[in-house]
Amino acid sequence: MSTLTFPGSLPSPADDCEQLHKAFQGWGTNEGLIISVLAHRPAAHRREIRRAYAEIYGEDLLKALDKELTRDFERAVLLWVLDAAERDAVLANEVVRKWSPGNRVLIEIAVARTADELFAAKRAYQARFKRSLEEDVAAHTNGDFRKLLVPLVSSYRYEGSEVNASLAKSEAKMLHEKIKGKDYNHEEVIRILTTRSKAQLLATFNDYKNQFGNPINKDLKSDPKNEFLSVLRAIIRCITCPERYLEKVIRLAINKMGTDEGSLTRVITTRAEVDMKQIKELYHKRNSVTLYRAVKKDTTGDYEDFLLALIGHDDA
Repeated sequence: MSTLTFPGSLPSPADDCEQLHKAFQGWGTNEGLIISVLAHRPAAHRREIRRAYAEIYGEDLLKALDKELTRDFERAVLLWVLDAAERDAVLANEVVRKWSPGNRVLIEIAVARTADELFAAKRAYQARFKRSLEEDVAAHTNGDFRKLLVPLVSSYRYEGSEVNASLAKSEAKMLHEKIKGKDYNHEEVIRILTTRSKAQLLATFNDYKNQFGNPINKDLKSDPKNEFLSVLRAIIRCITCPERYLEKVIRLAINKMGTDEGSLTRVITTRAEVDMKQIKELYHKRNSVTLYRAVKKDTTGDYEDFLLALIGHDDA
C-alpha cells in the first residue's frame, strides 16, 4: 500500500505549476514549497503537472528542477517526477553502464515489478536511449551473469495464481540436483528462475524445502564469496517477498558507516506508491525502530524532509 498523502481535493495542474514556478523565483529557491506540491500529488497528477508546466512556461519541469536543486535532494525529486516506467529505465541504464556483480538494481526492476511494469520500463528504455535494455545488458555483462541477466530482463512472466503441483515437485528436484552438484549456472536453473510465474516458483521453493529439508537459499550459501550465488539468492528473495527484500536494502543503506543515499532514494521513490506501507511495517518489526525515525536520524535538510513526506509519519 502507498504511504503518499495528498489533499482530498487536488489543485489543478496549472495551479500547482504556478506554485512551482513561484518557488523558483527570487534569490533563493523555496524548497519547502516544492516539497509541499510534488511530495503530495499522485503519479497521474504529477504527469499532468509536468505536461502543463511545459505548455505554460515553455520548459520541461525536470530541467527547471535540475537548475534549482542540488545533490541528494535533486536526485530524489527528479526520480520522483518521472513516470514509473521512465524512472526504471533511467535506473537500469545507470546500473548497466557501470555494472558490477554486486549491484542488484536490475534484479529489483526485473523481479520486483509486475510483467506489465517491466515491459513498460523496457519500452521507456528504448524510447529514451534508442537501444533495448536486453542489448545493453548483453553488451555490459559477461559470462554466467550475462547468461542469467539477459533472460531475466527479457522475461514476461505469467501473473496468474494457477500452479502445476507435479511440475513444482519435478523442478524442485531438478534444482536440488543442480545445486548439490554445484552446477549453479546450468541452463535449467536459469530457465526455471527467469521464466516461471511467481506463483509457480513459490510452489517450487516450498516443495524444495519439503523434499530436501532446507530452504533453497540456504543451500545456495555454500560459498558466501561467490557473487553468482549471491545474485541467485537475491532473485529468489525478491520473488519470495519483494517487500522483505527491499526492507533489507533500506536497512543496509541506513546501517552502513555512511548512509547509502543512492539505495535509500531509489527504494523510497520507486515504492512509496506501491508497497511502502508494508516495507515500513517490516522495517519496524525487524529493527525495533520506525523507518520514519531511522530516515530522520540518517538524513538532513530538504532531502530529509522530502523522503519523510514520501514515507509518511509513523501513524500513516
